[in-house]
Amino acid sequence: MRLRNYTPMKFHSVPKKLGFALLFLAPVLISGIIKANRFSPVLPTVTYYLPNDFRAGVHKVFVNRLYDSIHLNELGLQKNVLELALKGFSKLANKGRLNKDSILTIVDFSKSSREKRMYIIDLKNVMLLFNTRVAHGKNSGMEYAHNFSNIMSSHKSSLGFYVTEKTYRGENGYSLRLRGMEKNINDKALRRSIVIHGAAYADDRFLNEKGMLGRSYGCPAVPMEDHKAIIDAIKEGSCLFIYSPSSKYLKTSTILNG
Repeated sequence: MRLRNYTPMKFHSVPKKLGFALLFLAPVLISGIIKANRFSPVLPTVTYYLPNDFRAGVHKVFVNRLYDSIHLNELGLQKNVLELALKGFSKLANKGRLNKDSILTIVDFSKSSREKRMYIIDLKNVMLLFNTRVAHGKNSGMEYAHNFSNIMSSHKSSLGFYVTEKTYRGENGYSLRLRGMEKNINDKALRRSIVIHGAAYADDRFLNEKGMLGRSYGCPAVPMEDHKAIIDAIKEGSCLFIYSPSSKYLKTSTILNG
């Protein structure tokens, strides 16, 4: 189709040498502008080691890759527990609550205290740092933890997501404070002195003698021989998820459902 009153632009008035010069000088000029900070390209910033897009398909791909790479199936962790943990981790990371944004700790209280049910994962390097034993509260159950509470002096474990804080030395030696991130579920952890610490009743010798681990006053106590290394790996701003297939928790958790 021919347009009326259309006059093609004429470039013959521009000297050919100037045109070629501009063509070759353009990349140099652009480079100079960038170096002079007069043009700042916006680049994506990755603040944690999970896909930015958490639609179901992308999330499941990441979960499957992580789960298979560090052989969590062989170590007894169910894939759905990892998926829940990563969902909460992502939410806390997006809110800027985590200083250590590549470390995820999972305590799986669906498992017997005779089993190694603490998993500490380095997401950045796709490594399992620790798989060890961990005790539950004395009033949460015997071999298995069934009952959970956020009440002072209940001597029960609390479920949900925590952020680790600073270390200190107390009655149980080198210990790590935990801040509960879920209202009415674990947000009294600091006041209840729910901390990670070493305990002789959480090691293999006690297990072999008694047939199950001893129990704490609600703290996720770990073996004495590893407690310092565990605490140093996760202290000061990493994510801890204490899980149980409790329908009440899974329905009321604001982090998992919000």
